[in-house]
Amino acid sequence: MNNDIKYMELTRAYKFRIYPDAKRQKEIELQLTLSKEFYNLLLEKSIHSYKDGNKKLSMATLNRFAKEIEKDKKFLQIYSQTRCEIKYRVLKAYKNFFRRVKEKRLGTVIKVGFPRFKSKDRYYSIIYPQDNGSFVLVKKNKKHMLRISRIGSIQIELHRKIEGKIKTLTIKKNAREYFAIFTTVIEIEPHKVENINPVGIDLGLDSFVAMSDGTKIEKPKFMQQKRKKIAKWQNIVARRKKGSKRRERAKTRLQKTYEYSTNQSTDFAHKLSDKLVKSGYTSFAVENLHIQNMVKNHRLAGSIQNASWNRFIQLLLYKAESAGLGIVKVDARNTSKECSNCGNIQEMTLSERTYICNRCGMQKNRDINASINILKRALNSTSSNFDSKTVKATAGYAERYAQGENVRPQQGAVLEELRTDKTHPLQDAVIA
Repeated sequence: MNNDIKYMELTRAYKFRIYPDAKRQKEIELQLTLSKEFYNLLLEKSIHSYKDGNKKLSMATLNRFAKEIEKDKKFLQIYSQTRCEIKYRVLKAYKNFFRRVKEKRLGTVIKVGFPRFKSKDRYYSIIYPQDNGSFVLVKKNKKHMLRISRIGSIQIELHRKIEGKIKTLTIKKNAREYFAIFTTVIEIEPHKVENINPVGIDLGLDSFVAMSDGTKIEKPKFMQQKRKKIAKWQNIVARRKKGSKRRERAKTRLQKTYEYSTNQSTDFAHKLSDKLVKSGYTSFAVENLHIQNMVKNHRLAGSIQNASWNRFIQLLLYKAESAGLGIVKVDARNTSKECSNCGNIQEMTLSERTYICNRCGMQKNRDINASINILKRALNSTSSNFDSKTVKATAGYAERYAQGENVRPQQGAVLEELRTDKTHPLQDAVIA
């Protein structure tokens, strides 16, 4: 980062529960239905264009398609900038498609996945990409209300102060609950912290976090605890007739069961990342994990996804930066197979939990050994975040992005999901 720059921008998002009445719910459902149809018609025209030989899609082309679709006046009920956002979604889907095609040509084992049409279960958010009067927060009779263009006034539970300038609003439906997500930008002054206590972090399935100072933290098995209930509602959904009200009710129960476990996992990740940032460490070294490749091992895919490694790293990243601490990602290759004492690399099965070096005889817990290797790679890195005496708050800043919500953030945005369920405190299973 240029030393002449005094401030840097942090983009965050705040998630609040909203309570639309029957009329506003009907308006939201209408907007979701029209937005889904608008998206599918844009995609249909794009596919025909692609088959006709126009292999590249541009925003100008989508604008032309949109004008043809908007001849049907019902689509003008969608707020104009929300229609622009839908065009952006289609363009993004195509860009990701072309990126995957290129990666496959270069030898990456990946599914290309042509952009798909959206069903009503796969289109669940409306985005207002600018705070230009399309939405406003007001207080009425001691209640906070959110006024939204084309929808109306909705009661909102503002359980936390919104910091920074509001940039975008997303209205999201999850099961039968509704949420408002505000993306904000705030300027902060980068801090400088003397890097006297760096730590390496290894993420695993045996223990959620293993650290180079010998600390291990286990993660409660939230999804496993709900497995029977999830399987029960999956079977009920499968048995019921498609399109029936009973099937919709069963799907709602299934979604709520999943959501409860996800909220528990998110709450744990928030509290653990808070604790680490406040524990006296001055910088963090973590693995640059490629989760999509790891889940190809079908025996471990479910456990890896339930571990929520990416979410934890994202939360740790922005919280460390806000506190002026550094964080750097290192190559994850052979961190578990390499001896942290002599550098010997040897093969190990997943069932072997103790690393016994064939060369020097060192014996150490497998995950602790990996975390020490991660820290060493960070310290030996040419990155200025670790090779200088100070760690700048900008470490990893360019790699941040919003997660967990279908929000269109600015470059480098991180979604700070606010915990609505505070009944699951961090279970400190710390093993020395």
